[in-house]
Amino acid sequence: MADVHADGSRADDPVPATILLETVDEEGVAIGTMEKLAAHAAPGVRHRAFSLFLLGDDGRVLLQRRAAVKYHSPGVWSNTCCGHPAPGGDPVEAAVRRVAEELGVGARDVEEAGVVEYRHEDPRTGLVEHEWNHTLVGTVVGEPHPDPDEVDAWAWADADAVARHRVAGELSVWFDDVYATARPVLAARTGLAW
Repeated sequence: MADVHADGSRADDPVPATILLETVDEEGVAIGTMEKLAAHAAPGVRHRAFSLFLLGDDGRVLLQRRAAVKYHSPGVWSNTCCGHPAPGGDPVEAAVRRVAEELGVGARDVEEAGVVEYRHEDPRTGLVEHEWNHTLVGTVVGEPHPDPDEVDAWAWADADAVARHRVAGELSVWFDDVYATARPVLAARTGLAW
């Protein structure tokens, strides 16, 4: 039997099991719930999400390349981990749990860098990311041991490496939004230009 993730999906499911997301209004106030795939179907419904950036000891950020088998945004580089807290759940707690599932690492000193709302279509799948995103920054604990159903590759990146991925068109559609939100905290924590 396949492993069951915290969001209810199984590692061998091509599309996740029924998972409820928290829908929010233009102020980020919860207004209901919706099934995950339905919320991402065009035109997209605004919902709560998180994006986590974890720093290593040398000040670089841990990036992941999403597995090619993922039903949504496969094969692109993105921040350390993304996901959705359960309705009424805490984004930080959800992020710490999810990064352990996806990359096999812990996270400490996680703080919210800010919230960003965006709406982007995934050109590969036609699914829509309309998210009220809690962008988080923390420090990695441990060496990555990714779940191959979630992550194809991982890498440590500085600002130059991020720029190279951008020029090559290898980043997730939401990356620039969450990266811009995280940059001031990344710079404050590392003393580096982001």
